[in-house]
Amino acid sequence: MSFANLKRNRTDLSSLVQAAEKAGGGQTQRPGQDPRMWQPTRDKAGNGYAVIRFLPGIDDAGTPWARYWDHAFKGPTGQWYIERSLTSIGQQDPLSELNSKMWNSGIESDKGIVRQRKRNLRYVANILVVSDPSAPENEGQVKLYRFGKKIFDKIMDSMQPQFPDEKPVNPFDMWEGADFTVKIRKVEGYPNYDASSFKSQSAMGDEAAMEAVYDKQHSMAEFTDPKEYKSYEDLQKRLNLVLGEQAPRPTMAQAATLDDEIPYNNVNKVSEAPEIPTAESTSIASKDDDVDDTMSYFAKLANGDD
Repeated sequence: MSFANLKRNRTDLSSLVQAAEKAGGGQTQRPGQDPRMWQPTRDKAGNGYAVIRFLPGIDDAGTPWARYWDHAFKGPTGQWYIERSLTSIGQQDPLSELNSKMWNSGIESDKGIVRQRKRNLRYVANILVVSDPSAPENEGQVKLYRFGKKIFDKIMDSMQPQFPDEKPVNPFDMWEGADFTVKIRKVEGYPNYDASSFKSQSAMGDEAAMEAVYDKQHSMAEFTDPKEYKSYEDLQKRLNLVLGEQAPRPTMAQAATLDDEIPYNNVNKVSEAPEIPTAESTSIASKDDDVDDTMSYFAKLANGDD
C-alpha cells in the first residue's frame, strides 16, 4: 500500500478492534541477530525509558500488527527448543499436540511440564523511535518492535477506552495517533510495563516527513506467511532432538480427540516472556512481556547448540 492510499483509506478504529477480537488463538533470522528489531534498553536496576510511535504498516494484512505464538524452553538434553508454533497459521503443531496428550495423562507432574513448554503470545509492529536516551543512535529510525500482551492491552485500551470522558484514539494513525512512552520497572524481579502510556494525540509532522517514515517500514509477512514456517516434520525432528525422544506423530483422529478434551486456551495459556533465566535454568517462569531481551538470550543459546 502506498502512502497516498494510506491517506485515502485510513483504517478506522472499528475495523482494527474487530480484527483484534477476531484473532484467535520456514525459519527467519533470530531476534538476537535481526538489525530491524528494536528493544528498550534497561539499566542495572532493571529500569528503562523510551518514546516510540506505532506505525500503520505496509502489508495488506488488515491490521498494523502481526500476531503469532512460539515456544521457548530448554529440554532435558540441554538443547533449546525455540520455534514459532504452527498453530499461529491454523495448522497442527507437534508440541501443542504433545502438550495436549500430557495434560490429559492424569499425572500432575505432566501438567507442570506442559506449563513450562506452553505457547507464548507475541505481537510485532513497525515503530518510529522518537526518543531512546540509552541508545540515541536509534532515534529517528524505523524499527520492528516485538511486544507482549501487556502492551497490546494498552493499545486496545486506547482504541476502546473504558470511561466516557476518554476519546478513542487509533495509535497507529500518523495524523491523529499518539506517541507511546515505554517505562520499565523491575517489580519482584521481573520487568513491569504498567507505567507505560500514550501521550496526547498529535501528527507525526508534515506530510513529507510522514511519507518518508512510511516508506522506511518493514514488511511483517514473515510472521504470518505459512511459507516462512518450518514444516510439521522439521519441528518434530527438532522437538525429538531437544527431548531426546523419538515420539511418533499422533494421527489426525487422535489429535482431534485431544483438542476436544482440552482447548489450546487452557493448555497453552497466554504467557508473556519473563526475566532472562540463568544458563542453568531448565524452565521459564512467566511474569511480564519483556519479549526481546529473553528471546535474544534464548537465540544465542540455541545457536550454540546447533
